[in-house]
Amino acid sequence: MALVHDHEEVSSHEEDMVEAFALLYHHVFSYIKPMALKCAVELGIPDAIHGRGGAATLADIAADTGVHEARLPDLRCLMKLLTTSGLFGATAAAVADGGGEAAAAYTLTAASSLVVGPRGLSNIVRFGDGPVSLSPFFDMPAWLRTAPAPEAPKSLFELTHGRSRWDPANADDETMNGAAFAESRLLIEAVLGGHGDVFRRLTSLVDVGGGHGSFAKAIAAAFPNVRCAVMDLPHVVADTPDAGGDVQFVAGDMFESIPPADAVLLKYVLHCWDDNNCVKILKHCKDAIPARDAGGKVIITEMVLGSGPRDTNVAETEEMHSLFLTCISGIGREEHEWKNIFTDAGFSDYKITPVMGPISVIEVYP
Repeated sequence: MALVHDHEEVSSHEEDMVEAFALLYHHVFSYIKPMALKCAVELGIPDAIHGRGGAATLADIAADTGVHEARLPDLRCLMKLLTTSGLFGATAAAVADGGGEAAAAYTLTAASSLVVGPRGLSNIVRFGDGPVSLSPFFDMPAWLRTAPAPEAPKSLFELTHGRSRWDPANADDETMNGAAFAESRLLIEAVLGGHGDVFRRLTSLVDVGGGHGSFAKAIAAAFPNVRCAVMDLPHVVADTPDAGGDVQFVAGDMFESIPPADAVLLKYVLHCWDDNNCVKILKHCKDAIPARDAGGKVIITEMVLGSGPRDTNVAETEEMHSLFLTCISGIGREEHEWKNIFTDAGFSDYKITPVMGPISVIEVYP
């Protein structure tokens, strides 16, 4: 019996229903894609393919990752999904697979290459697709039905976990910290590798909320003439393992004052705060820097929604990231929303330079 496609007898309504069911089911089961990716990362599949020179059969992958031979059909199903979704490639290899047929060889794509090796983004996958990040969204209906109150949790994350995303207790979460470190390292390489002119004419810079100083240290190494300092909360500075050297560490509160410098760097800081608090922070930044003709500016690294190519993947990624930010009481902003904040804080101009997808360097001038 053959499957009959009689296009003349299929009404436009039926076609719409087919597309509607496909879209609905795609959303219903879309959680399986990140779970499959997380599984592949935790098994070490990208590293196994990389270790085989960039191509590996199913048997190779199983041997290198410890997958039991009885689970090969399940592994094949996993790899088929990740290949269909573009995270891996597949080619016909001249390798006999039991019955003498050519076995599929799985290859890395640009996306899966990002999670290879100790410098990869595997911790972002583990954190973003792990229980700490996922569990708050089960409480989203209750959160949306709850009126804000002084005694109520300040974020969906806090409602679920009993503490804010920025609570010092999170310092013990290796996956969370590893994800932040991996993303920060990638951003540093992207900024300094292709957009180092942002720092070239500076003589001093203070990285506000700079943690243990990875960005400031990279800037100091690339531009020895720039005196770099990191300002963060006292408990962060106290826990810095290698304070000293080319970077000065200063304990402080950005809502009170910021040390003077040619430029203030805010890396992934402002998306954590509402507009009023962003204006307060930026006003202190403006007080800390000289006039524009003397080299003064604020350097911000943030996502600017709508600034990149607007294909479906980019658009959905931006909106998903924005929804995740609401989980931790953060905010995703479009250019006009950033402009309003800069204007309210007393700045005269700004320049946006995309550096990594929708993530941009924003230079804000007094």
